[in-house]
Amino acid sequence: MKIVKKILIVLAIIIAIPLIIALFVKKDYAVQREVTIDKPKQEVFDYIKYLKNQDNYSKWNKIDPEMKKSYKGTDGTVGFISRWESNKKEVGWGEQEIKKITEGERIDFELRFIKPFEATEPAYMTTEAVIENQTKVVWGFSGHMNYPMNLMLLFMDMEEMIGGDLETGLNDLKTILEQR
Repeated sequence: MKIVKKILIVLAIIIAIPLIIALFVKKDYAVQREVTIDKPKQEVFDYIKYLKNQDNYSKWNKIDPEMKKSYKGTDGTVGFISRWESNKKEVGWGEQEIKKITEGERIDFELRFIKPFEATEPAYMTTEAVIENQTKVVWGFSGHMNYPMNLMLLFMDMEEMIGGDLETGLNDLKTILEQR
């Protein structure tokens, strides 16, 4: 009986330690990348405000160019929804909705992931004139993991995981727009 009691105590400690650690781990993360494009700010903004244009520069579209897509609403306006379905784990299923547009400055999205996991996270793109024909574009993404799932943030480098994809997309956006 003493052995069973000791085993139960050890198991309780093994379970309790990660739960206690998770109390002190951050729950939020944010990742953003930027690129400077040699085009006027309004021209850049007029391109990025259309979600369908992300098909041309998003890394996720390149991972699965055959994914099923559907749209609802008028692209480039608040309420437009772009939905995707992919059998590739890195892409999954989800949708993106334009939540707010500050004309010429910023577009806010809501990403709703369905598969392989469920989450709703905000994302945005901003444009800022550097000089007359040069624009800085920032693409950002943030997220939240509730306790005790936030413990995973100790083992996941969101900067590396998402940041590299944002950077690839922005570099492709730069190439596309500068060739126009």
